[in-house]
Amino acid sequence: MSAPLLEICAYNIQSCQIAQQAGASRIELCSSPAEGGVTPSYATIQYAVEKIAIPTYVMIRTRGGGFVYDSSELSIMRKDIEICKKIGASGIAIGILKNDGSIDVEEMKRMTELAYPLGVTCHKAFDRTPDAFKALEDVIKSGCERILTSGLYPNALAGARVIADLIKESEGRIIIMPGGGVRSSNILKLARNTGAMELHSSALLPENTDYIADKKEVTDLVSELLKVPGLN
Repeated sequence: MSAPLLEICAYNIQSCQIAQQAGASRIELCSSPAEGGVTPSYATIQYAVEKIAIPTYVMIRTRGGGFVYDSSELSIMRKDIEICKKIGASGIAIGILKNDGSIDVEEMKRMTELAYPLGVTCHKAFDRTPDAFKALEDVIKSGCERILTSGLYPNALAGARVIADLIKESEGRIIIMPGGGVRSSNILKLARNTGAMELHSSALLPENTDYIADKKEVTDLVSELLKVPGLN
């Protein structure tokens, strides 16, 4: 059994470089950490695709705030997806909700079909839904390959039981990737308690005011995950 892989949420190109150098397996590329991550500039996407060897998934989100979008925003998101395909990104991260907080299956399906053959992650818009297990089925219907979630809790460790139940309920139909407050101090416990084979972290430490991932933290995250097979 191979060790779980680590995805790093990168808010800048320095974090992409650190993620690669320290042994992470994939990048979720975004900007504006104060808004929870939005679509980065096209130049940033292109630089990452050209210079970073590990897969880069691009956040498709026009603004901070909620995840209910009007027709203008959806048009912009579709254009962003087309540009990501043209640039050569490996995938996208997206999440669209209805007014009642449920997954907008039809809009999500349109986006995943447009993105093909890029991979598609449903990002933490999932955690704004009122029912994790209905949302699970809705995201599967939409065609995503992965859900990033903290189990509808403030952080993934608190939501570990729900995450474990989502993994069991998914029956291999989709990847469930814990994210939110994941650090080297808790990632091993989280991996063991959930059975997740992909985990997500920004690797930001409290003193990192520039939002650049901490190289030692990424290295430690990877090292902790290498211990998982021997514990199963």
